[in-house]
Amino acid sequence: MIKKIAVLGDGGWGTTLAMLLSKKGYAVSLWGAFPEYVNLLVKKRINPKFLSGIKIPKKVIISNDIKSVVESADLVVLAIPSQYMRKVLLKLKRITLSKKIFLNVSKGIENSTLFCMHELIFDVLGKIKLAVLSGPTIAIEVAKGIPATAVVAAKDSKIANEIQGVLITEKFRVYTSNDVIGVELGGSVKNIIAIACGVSDGLGFGTNTKAAILSRGLAEMTRLGKVMHANQKTFSGLSGLGDLVTTCVSPYSRNRFIGEQIGKGLKLSEVLKKMEMVAEGVATAKSVYKLSLKHSVDMPITKEIYSVLYRNKKPLKAVNDLMTRKKKHEF
Repeated sequence: MIKKIAVLGDGGWGTTLAMLLSKKGYAVSLWGAFPEYVNLLVKKRINPKFLSGIKIPKKVIISNDIKSVVESADLVVLAIPSQYMRKVLLKLKRITLSKKIFLNVSKGIENSTLFCMHELIFDVLGKIKLAVLSGPTIAIEVAKGIPATAVVAAKDSKIANEIQGVLITEKFRVYTSNDVIGVELGGSVKNIIAIACGVSDGLGFGTNTKAAILSRGLAEMTRLGKVMHANQKTFSGLSGLGDLVTTCVSPYSRNRFIGEQIGKGLKLSEVLKKMEMVAEGVATAKSVYKLSLKHSVDMPITKEIYSVLYRNKKPLKAVNDLMTRKKKHEF
């Protein structure tokens, strides 16, 4: 029975899940990496950088001591940005983990190894009990109790079902899946497509353009998933199409915002200086582009976003190159 839960990562989504779980009656601890910010959270009971205006219940224990938070937990939620995940996981190796269940809610692919998060977690911690959560879940909306849905995936259906029961509420509906790789790929690739939609917005393009990016982005996501042995149906579900639409149209989307600013003429470095939150799509664009080369998968939108972010390609040139590609059949 899961009674005590540790949420690692005090960003918007980690804080939201900590609050949701606390309201369901679980004993929840929220861990943050930076002592000064943790002290601010303890004092103010509000997360000003990542979830402004939402009060954190007093029942949620907020701590910078990862050992004390994890040791007593039955379930450990990993809400760490993907590029920092390995560093945090290495801290956990000193703790006995055999009886704990882990839930990854981070969306991204490690640059150096091209591991999806479940592969990275297994690489560092061994074959622990693990599930992953993804879907169209803008943190501030979930925190406000606005109805939302997500999917939890695990190879072991018992684990997926147990986590489903832990998370589900009348305002947060959770489905189950056994397609771990598909759920994680959808949650990762959609951030790149959201940057592309943001570029379109920044350039002043319209609904037709955004619809084209969404649909062709979904095709890219599905092609990559197919060669990586994901279930193609997953990409028409919550962690694929659902998350893709949300991230590409939401005013809260960090990845869409980055693309929009670049479309308006700013350089990536200038945009990132303005941001407190991590936009996973920036690092993920590099990883997914490399995956497309590794698996010989045609991913033209990903390629162009990679070129805009890392090779200083002009957004309008990227658009022209996409529109003038060789003629082809849609599917």
